[in-house]
Amino acid sequence: MAKNLTSMYRTVLTDHFPETMEITFRDTERTQTLFFEKVQWDVEGERRGLRYGENPGQEAVLYKLVNGNLQLGNVTMIEPGRYLSSEIDLLQTGKHPGKTNITDADNALNILRYFQDTQCTVIVKHNNPCGVALDSTLAGSYNKALMADRIAAFGGTIAVNREMDLDTAEMIIQSYSEVVVAPEYAPGVLNRFKTKKNLRVMKIENMKRLQDFIGRRFLDAKSLIDGGMIMQWSYVPSVLSNEDLLPASSTFEGREYRVQREPDTREYSDMVFGWLVESGVTSNSIMYVKDGVTVGIGTGEQDRVGVAEIARDKAYRKYADRLSWETFNMPFSSLEEKERIDEIQTETMKRKGGLVNSVMVSDAFFPFRDGIDVGLKEGVSAVIQPGGSLRDFECIQACNEFNAAMKYTGQRSFKH
Repeated sequence: MAKNLTSMYRTVLTDHFPETMEITFRDTERTQTLFFEKVQWDVEGERRGLRYGENPGQEAVLYKLVNGNLQLGNVTMIEPGRYLSSEIDLLQTGKHPGKTNITDADNALNILRYFQDTQCTVIVKHNNPCGVALDSTLAGSYNKALMADRIAAFGGTIAVNREMDLDTAEMIIQSYSEVVVAPEYAPGVLNRFKTKKNLRVMKIENMKRLQDFIGRRFLDAKSLIDGGMIMQWSYVPSVLSNEDLLPASSTFEGREYRVQREPDTREYSDMVFGWLVESGVTSNSIMYVKDGVTVGIGTGEQDRVGVAEIARDKAYRKYADRLSWETFNMPFSSLEEKERIDEIQTETMKRKGGLVNSVMVSDAFFPFRDGIDVGLKEGVSAVIQPGGSLRDFECIQACNEFNAAMKYTGQRSFKH
């Protein structure tokens, strides 16, 4: 039985999807047609498409847009030929890609496109970032992103915005990853990656122009159980710099409330960084960031207080694991000596899981102050959120009580 279950994950399905696909939009004024072609790779001497869908047994196909365009009102879709995740150069197949490998890579690029001015690493698992980090070196950004959540990063997708160098590659092969994505690979890197036989190594040429995709829309479609479809234009963050942030103020029962302290330079930088990373996080979400690195990410929850607590608790757990790994070269969960356990726990509590002076990021407004209080009590020094709640004044009061800064985006960042 165990053998059959194991072989299930090695199965490559033959899909029955057509080689081409057309989608036509008609209205009273014109007809617009999008033309797609199936994407396949040469794997072990055979031409193959996707391995399977989200689960073994689900046939799946990847199509790329080869002709046509769509304009609705004043919005125009990305033109054909501007390929990213739909045209990858598979330099090492490992187990050749399935749907989740492509969508994880795609969401990594969704975040990565906003950080082209410095070295950046995004590690994605189950279509959510485990860790995102900026640094002056690629290896530094990878190490920071990995240590932000070393446990969740196991088996994840790593995407970088610079040529993959040997230093970073040597660090990557020390742990298990499913996918590596980069615009280019330095000499010798691919030979090092060959030591990890199941690693999928992807080169995406257009990553060199990833910044050109900022603000560009694509058609986001969701199929319903009855065969119906909901279509929307993709989300575009309105905050790209400090100047795009709005003052945190509110009027309630004739009284005006305003946050007293302005963010400092570091807080402003982390606010923008956090909001752009937030665009790739499944809602309902809360995230804590500090010095260009994610500290704790809470995703996909039903209530804002709960997800703030989950992100906080994750920050504590990941910080303890990081300290244990750096100090004893062991996961915190593997420590057995009480003295070592106490040492890590004491330091983690002292540093409050790395949350002191972090920025709290919320993809939607706080309906009450209880959610924002979760972060402020841990030493959060600044908050970025959309604003717009009837009780925004409570959050303003909370920030003033803790001498924390806060800015509004004026825009929600839901991603379902």
